[in-house]
Amino acid sequence: MTAADRGAPAHLGALYPFLYAAHDPAGVTAALTASTEAKLREAAALRARVLTEQAVALAACAADLAAALGSGGRLFAFGNGGSATDAQACADLFAVPPGGAPPLPAYALSADVAVLSALANDVGVEAVFARQVAAHARPGDVVIGFSTSGNSPNLLAGFAQARAQGAVTVAFSGGAGGRLAEPGAVDHLFVVRSPSVHRIQEAQTTACHVLWELTVAGLGGGADSRPGAAQGVYADDRNEVPAGRG
Repeated sequence: MTAADRGAPAHLGALYPFLYAAHDPAGVTAALTASTEAKLREAAALRARVLTEQAVALAACAADLAAALGSGGRLFAFGNGGSATDAQACADLFAVPPGGAPPLPAYALSADVAVLSALANDVGVEAVFARQVAAHARPGDVVIGFSTSGNSPNLLAGFAQARAQGAVTVAFSGGAGGRLAEPGAVDHLFVVRSPSVHRIQEAQTTACHVLWELTVAGLGGGADSRPGAAQGVYADDRNEVPAGRG
């Protein structure tokens, strides 16, 4: 029995209608191609909008990061699930940068499974980031957190601890920002306004790369007016997927 014979669960049918259509290899291939290109255009448009709307805020945040890291500060990043991967990628970008940029001290607090599991088991999941921030962060450090909702209790607790210890706090969130958008939650907030977790994380990754490039430029590393991480998200870039193709 095929998926079409079984019928599509409502949520899967809406996401992947071509999987539940009548058996038609050519039609499925065309539908897959059209779906992929539509997602690429959607992702590029969202990333371009985020960078355009938040350009001034990204520059201001980068100036704070350059001042902090240039004065001996360190960067700590965290997140849950897929956002933990984003946090680790962010820390790696600063600590092991491409293209001969200067390495900066950066650590992913969500990468040490032993520490995370010990804190979750002995203290509670809500404390897994706050306890590490309390142990490591000092005034002048930078704490960056990633979330698609902005409502994760352990992120909120981690940021509260970071602010109490005088660190510069930076959050990437999705939707309407969640509780991270409340006054005083963080110093710098970048919200990707999309209902799609996939698109949110893609745009957050791009924004983080732009933030890194602007920070390196602020430290004297040099940068072009359109950071390399932003290439491909503007309509005049050569690698844009043309509308109507396929």
